[in-house]
Amino acid sequence: MPTWRALTVGSAMTVSVTVMALFALDTADRLYPPPIGQARLVSTEILDRNGELLRAFATSDGLWRLKTTTEDVDPALIRMLLAYEDRRFERHVGVDPLALGRAAWQLLTNGRIVSGASTLSMQVARLIEPRRERSLTAKVIQIARALQLERRLSKQQILDLYLTHAPYGGNLEGVRAASLAWFGKEPKRLTTAQAALLVALPQLPERRRPDRFPDQALQARARVLDRAAEAKVLEQSEVALAAGAELPRQRRQLPAFAAHLAEAARRKAPLAEAHQTTILRPVQARLEQVAVEAVRELDPKVSLALLMADATTGEIVAEVGAASYFDASRSGWIDMTRAQRSPGSTLKPFIYGLAFEQGLVAQETIVEDRPADFFGYRPKNFDMHYQGDVSIRQALQLSLNVPAVRLLDGIGPSRLMVRMRRAEVRPVLPPNEAPGLAIALGGVGITLKDLVQLYAGLVNRDQPVQLGDGIREQAALLDEQPLFEPMAAWNIADILGAVLPPAGSPPAGIAYKTGTSYGYRDAWSVGYDGKYVLGVWIGRPDNAAVPGISGYATAAPVLFEAFAKSGLAGTPLPRAPGGAARLAQSDLPVSLRRFSTGTNGLVATSTRERPPQIVYPPEGAQIELGKDASGAFLPLIVKMQAGRAPFRWLANGKPMETSTRRRTGEWQPEGTGQSTLTVIDADGRAASVNIFIRS
Repeated sequence: MPTWRALTVGSAMTVSVTVMALFALDTADRLYPPPIGQARLVSTEILDRNGELLRAFATSDGLWRLKTTTEDVDPALIRMLLAYEDRRFERHVGVDPLALGRAAWQLLTNGRIVSGASTLSMQVARLIEPRRERSLTAKVIQIARALQLERRLSKQQILDLYLTHAPYGGNLEGVRAASLAWFGKEPKRLTTAQAALLVALPQLPERRRPDRFPDQALQARARVLDRAAEAKVLEQSEVALAAGAELPRQRRQLPAFAAHLAEAARRKAPLAEAHQTTILRPVQARLEQVAVEAVRELDPKVSLALLMADATTGEIVAEVGAASYFDASRSGWIDMTRAQRSPGSTLKPFIYGLAFEQGLVAQETIVEDRPADFFGYRPKNFDMHYQGDVSIRQALQLSLNVPAVRLLDGIGPSRLMVRMRRAEVRPVLPPNEAPGLAIALGGVGITLKDLVQLYAGLVNRDQPVQLGDGIREQAALLDEQPLFEPMAAWNIADILGAVLPPAGSPPAGIAYKTGTSYGYRDAWSVGYDGKYVLGVWIGRPDNAAVPGISGYATAAPVLFEAFAKSGLAGTPLPRAPGGAARLAQSDLPVSLRRFSTGTNGLVATSTRERPPQIVYPPEGAQIELGKDASGAFLPLIVKMQAGRAPFRWLANGKPMETSTRRRTGEWQPEGTGQSTLTVIDADGRAASVNIFIRS
């Protein structure tokens, strides 16, 4: 009976002590919680669209501390870490009594510390709440904090904190930062030797640095490998192979791609830990290398910018604001993809596109390249020579100035500005000036980004796109009409796609245009295939002249080099629309054989005052049309010029559509054979052509 009573009293005392201990621990936990919030202070990361690191920013205290979870790390590293640091991590509550007992016994028998007893939970407690002194009090606090962490966090969360905060010497913290600094790669896939080194370094990060103390680093790595083999984590063959692996000889720089975009992203959301962009890191890296190599051949004060976008989505896949962000002589901190500059001749294709769309010209229409006076404006060609009579195709390929101004005079500068607004591009005019003919030669301000956006409208024929700012979900397809009708866009691509590459540049299967601004201040080149548009700008950020630069000789070689080295698969230019054909000059209607306007006394009357005339299809044309999946003929584009709007089209005497003010339309034949197309203008004047449809 006394024994029973003693047991009962003892059990009661044990329960009471346990309850009191738990109460005290709970009270301390509430009054003095662990500083877990401090552990969330990590480097801001800029990521590409696939989650690859483009750039990281150091924390406010100057540390490279990249957020790391077990999912970011090679599983072999986790197994070696637990085998080396804390074999009973999954079973203890923050403190390992067996390890404490072993460490105490070794201290008593040897008179010195032989092995530590710190669990990973205790190490995390020390990392997030560091203490300078190494005393019994500090150790007790560390143990208490470890117990608190175990109550608040899961084992997975504690391990993630260790992987993020483990010290690796200097200003490196965490496994990701260390792996990037020592091996130049993310820790997702590590060799056995690499994983073992990353496990060994945090114990004495400064004294085991492989670049400064390779012998100590080798010995520490060997101990990790031996411990892993002892715990059956590694086979002896793996250990032998890893033991012979070389150590990294120097610390690498962390990734630092897309510097200007990264800075802009951080300014946009300074508190965000990570910013997802639309950049493709491999493409970005290659284009940055192209830029670095290109500026070596340029004046020390000349900068260079590149921007590549997916024309089908509007997403920027690579953006180089300057060849080197830290190059003071080139003002590298200025993002020249967003700077307003004169575009030179790069807007000419859009003038020709309007002329094609309105039925004013065909590719083989003759236009004069001779000195002309447009009400006091006297444009001259880049080489100060004139070609005389040239075809529209030749005029655009040779980038002749006078023909482009003649076309713009016939179209109207305001109409060109309105069309560019369809693509959400608004070039900046000189103060207090209305749109004038100088636009044809670069008399407006435009950014490289906007220029690429304009050209994207030539690729994406269904609707123009608005480029994003490089941050995901910012790009958009514009809910507008196409930038040009498919036939006009095809004519531009057909002409520019036949321009020869610069000397020494490989063929790239692209259509491209160059431009040089007045006074040799800017050299441009913009090119596109069936999916991507790439723009190049070269010049001085201070807008000073750079004698000798030109779009063709300076910027175009960079364009072709960048396309060739981008690593992106080439996409053929968009197909020709149904009924597209490049007619010989002799096969054109009389009105399309030569372009003329009322300017300079060439023609006394405007083309708008003449009777309507069908310019496509021409009289007597035999046209072969494809069919869609249902077996119906694909529509045929019809064009007319002159006359007074509105117009009414008829096919074989039947109205094709309601009256329209447009000089182009679509007709879908019902069958093969002879057909007659007629257009009637507002004054009742008519024009007709007879054609033959084949399947």
